[in-house]
Order: sequence, then structure tokens, then C-alpha cells
Amino acid sequence: MFKLFRENVRIAIGSIRTQLLRTILTVLIIAIGITALVGILTVVSALENTLSSDFASMGANTFNINRYESNTRQRGGEREIINPIISYPQAVAFKNKYSYPLTQTSISFTATSTAEIKFEATKTDPENKIVGVDEYFMANSGLETSSGRNFTEFDIKNNTYNCIVGSDFEKGLLKDVNPIDKIISIRGAKFKVIGVLKEKGSTFGNSQDLRVLIPIQVARSLFTAPNINYTMSIMVSKKELLDQAIDNANSTMRRVRKLSPVKDNNFAIVRSDDLINKILSITQYLGLASWVIGIITILGSSIALMNIMIVSVTERTREIGVRKALGAKKTTVAFQFFIETLLIGQLGGLVGIILGIAIGYAIATAIDFVFVIPWGAISAAFLTSFTVAIISGLYPAIKASKLDPIEALRYE
Repeated sequence: MFKLFRENVRIAIGSIRTQLLRTILTVLIIAIGITALVGILTVVSALENTLSSDFASMGANTFNINRYESNTRQRGGEREIINPIISYPQAVAFKNKYSYPLTQTSISFTATSTAEIKFEATKTDPENKIVGVDEYFMANSGLETSSGRNFTEFDIKNNTYNCIVGSDFEKGLLKDVNPIDKIISIRGAKFKVIGVLKEKGSTFGNSQDLRVLIPIQVARSLFTAPNINYTMSIMVSKKELLDQAIDNANSTMRRVRKLSPVKDNNFAIVRSDDLINKILSITQYLGLASWVIGIITILGSSIALMNIMIVSVTERTREIGVRKALGAKKTTVAFQFFIETLLIGQLGGLVGIILGIAIGYAIATAIDFVFVIPWGAISAAFLTSFTVAIISGLYPAIKASKLDPIEALRYE
């Protein structure tokens, strides 16, 4: 049986060589469909991996309370603010009133996103984010230091001029020096670096590593812009208590906001897992689109492959007649043409997989996504090319096996 299979493979390869141009064109048609499928699925996988990495940094078993959106509406001739900012007194009031078991609450705010940082005679471009935080901010946000330490309760309560910098500072302003205990200047105030954050990378071109964390009261004294919005982040130690903790936080925040029972919330509660699930659900449509594009193109390649095999059967009618006259069975003849179709189909699939991964990698690199090898897409492409070969090769193989040997030998 194996000897017969090996002989059929040898004959199939010989036939492919005699029709090289036609085979190359068919392989390219199949490869285009597989490339479209694998390429898009590779980019989708890279997007999902990037989003998972970025939003996982929000921290496990956490939820944030923040301003939902800023707009107003007319009501009885008066302009009503629907979603006002969360002020510092409200944030502190929430933290003091919220006492759900096994939780810790952090208060933070973005002071500016255009800060200029100085170290000795060197200064950065005005593109650094300054964030006012407390001692729980890093734990609740899933952040860690690569060197140095986090803020302590003493740092926050005593308003020490200490800071934690993003990893990009080690490549720029604080390059070639040990950042720990170095003094940097922010708005004329001197801060001692006590820690460096682990690298987080960029999200859609926005670097997560160009930020400086400073104690919240110090940040409030340096940055006094009106209408500063604060965010509360709550981490729950046990995942099974997360839903109850959110319900309790919702009722606590409504009391802080002095909302009557008939009024809707004018703040947002965002779970760390809900946020990523909503965003990743959008990528499902991209995956569906890739399958539609791939299937349409593969349908065309199936027709082309079937056509080349039908033509091959017609051109080799006398050969089939000779084989049958020498005793070849119908299954043997059918198997020979079927193997030939499978070889062409799998060759097209292999070329398409390589091109698809290469294109997906190039796109992911260009838009700064985290590239991952799309094993699911590769498996789908292999299965698809195999199915195409089976469907396309079935009819020509059956047609070849049913040829009458006498009539085939007479064929000119």
C-alpha cells in the first residue's frame, strides 16, 4: 500500500512539472485566498494580544469609578450638568465612607500630559504625564517597579517630594546613570526618584512609559487647574466578592453625589474585565470579515484547481487508458489524480500561510502591536486548503476512474 502511495506521489510530481506554469498560477490563486485569511487573522490576534496586555495593567479584580462623560441638557429653562467631574472632596468622602470588606481604595488624577522634566542640565520634551497618586495606586493599577520601591503611607501622609518614573526615563533623561535617588525637576520643584516602573509599551502610539507618579497632595499643590477630575480605583481581594463590592460602591457613590432614588448615575463604574471584553468583542467582526474575504477568494481558487485537474484528465486520457489496459483499478487511477490535487492544494496553502504571517507581522510591527504566532489561523488555513483540495479533486478523480479503457486508448 505504501509502495503504491509513493508511486502515485512520484507520478503526481512528474505531472505537476510538465504543467509548471499552470500549476504555479493555480498555487498563487490558492495562496492569495489563504494569505488574505491568515494575514487578517494574524493582525486580529496581534490586536487582541495588545489590548489584553494593555488593559490587564488595570489590575486584577479591580474596578474604577470615574467621570462618565461631560455634557449638559436643558431642563425647564435651566442648564443641568448630567455628568459632573468627581472632585477631590467627593473622592475623599467616598474613600472614607466605603468600607466593604477585603477592599482597598486608591485616589488619583492626571495633573498634566505635557510636562517638561529636567535633570541637571538636560531636559525632556513637554510630553510627559504627571499623575498624582496615593500608596495604593500601583497595586490597584497592576503596576510594578523594575528597580526602587513604591510609595509608602509615610510618603503620602507627609507629602514627601519623592517620585516614581516610567521606564523610558532610563533610556532618555536618566540614561547611563542609576535613576534611584537622582533629583529631577518638575515645574521648578525638586523630586527624588525612588522607583522606576516596569516597561508597559505603547497603546496606539501613546507611550505608557513617559509618566511620573508623585504624591497626590504634592500634585494638587503644583497643578491647580480648575475642574480637576479624580478617579477612584478599588481592588477586591477575592474575585467572588467583586459584584457585591461594586453594588456597595455604587450605592456609596450615589450618597456622596446626593442622588435621589429616581435619578440615574452621573458617574461610571468600569470593571477591569468588562472593559477588555467590550473592546475584544469588536475584533470578532474583523475575524468574521477575514473569513468572508478568504472564503470568496478560496472559492475562486477551488474552481481554478478543479479546472486544471479536469483539463489534466482530458490531456492524459490515453495515459489513463494504458494504465487501465495494464490492469490498474478505478481506485488506483482516482487516487493518483486525488494525490496530485492534494499536492497542489497544500503547496498553495503553505505559500499562503508564509505570506499571510509575513504580511501580518509587517502590519503589526508598523502599528506597534504585540505580534504573536497565529496558530489558530495556521490551523484554519491548513484545514481550508485541505478541504479545497478534496472538493476540487473529487470530481476530476472520479471522472478519470470512470473512463472506458478502450475509448481512452482511441483518444487523440
